[in-house]
Amino acid sequence: MKLFDSLVVALKALTANKLRSALTLIGLVVGVSAVIILMSVGRGVQASITSAVSDLGSDVLYVMPGRPMENPLMAGMAAMGSIDALTWEDAQAIERSADAPSVEDVASVVTTLVEVVAGRESRLVELDGTTPNFSQIINYQVDRGIPFDQGHMQSRANVVVLGDKVAETLFEDSDALGQNVKINGIKFRVIGVLEKKGSVMGQSQDDVVLMPLTTALARITQGLTPQGQHIIGSMLVRAAGPDEVDNAKEQITDILRKRHRLQEGDDSDFNISSFEEILAIVGTITGVMTLFLASIAGVSLVVGSIGVMNIMLVSVKDRTREIGIRRAVGAKRRDIMIQFLVESATLSFSGGLIGLAIGWGVAQLITAMGKEFGIGATISPDIVILAFSVAVGVGLFSGIYPATRAARLDPIEALRFE
Repeated sequence: MKLFDSLVVALKALTANKLRSALTLIGLVVGVSAVIILMSVGRGVQASITSAVSDLGSDVLYVMPGRPMENPLMAGMAAMGSIDALTWEDAQAIERSADAPSVEDVASVVTTLVEVVAGRESRLVELDGTTPNFSQIINYQVDRGIPFDQGHMQSRANVVVLGDKVAETLFEDSDALGQNVKINGIKFRVIGVLEKKGSVMGQSQDDVVLMPLTTALARITQGLTPQGQHIIGSMLVRAAGPDEVDNAKEQITDILRKRHRLQEGDDSDFNISSFEEILAIVGTITGVMTLFLASIAGVSLVVGSIGVMNIMLVSVKDRTREIGIRRAVGAKRRDIMIQFLVESATLSFSGGLIGLAIGWGVAQLITAMGKEFGIGATISPDIVILAFSVAVGVGLFSGIYPATRAARLDPIEALRFE
């Protein structure tokens, strides 16, 4: 019953100074809501990237030109400016080699940015010139129409498959199938539209155009090595199974080193990364980012704790005579200390609850508004428990010194206080 009485007294004391209590709550509310919002957004980004990479499969390898680096993501970026090259002939050699039994499928890809024009509409998109098996390896399925095939490859047909967003932008309500688009002033016929895949980190996966590799090499990129081989940007290799990924990587490495005439001790002029490795790197980066954002938000909780300590110290001073009277009628130091600890706990608990409500509401709003861009907020129980526990813990800790100071007041001196 004493605890209930202390709670009643605490509520009366806090409501007696509404403005001061409200200003103190703001720091805790901002801190808790910021922790929940930033951590949930970080988790949402991590989940979005993980889902996108996982869709590609654990048995897929990504081969890029350029010197190897420990970080597959950095290796990919470095390869963009690399003078080393992969060729379509390299990919064909891997696919046909008896020395690569762990390799099931190889897709060659040449990527560039192009402006696609249809009537008065145009859009700057990513063009992937590739082989017919690309769609199966990277999980790009045709929703309407047909994909291009080996017949289109052999004839270097001027055909394209549009991403959902490209088709929607260029043709709006009309059907894109059978229509013509222009790329670099050359007319291409639309034979298919890819199913909608959405966005990852604001980057649309539907802003893409697929074209037969032979057509792209002949009419768009026209990149050749000094030996007359066709330069490509990357290869996607599917291993015979998840357990064969490491073997496939070794076999591809041996074949490419021989083809590129690299001696023992020479660094490879290409990078091979599994999507599992890329996923692990992404997970580490987003995890660190989430913790960093949470630590920034935690500063607000520190500010809030200072506010709690400040209001409790002021409250002790304002109620010195009250403390003296309670001590004079038999209250013990422990009773006084508990009273002020209950007040600080009430403040921090209230701030935590309000912060939880605001943080949850904002996170839901971010999720609703960010669906189109593939950005969402994932609120998990551990985030809520962490933010609320820290808020209450900080509030209690900040109330210890004022409560101890109140408990140690001399009753006689307290009664004399004006």
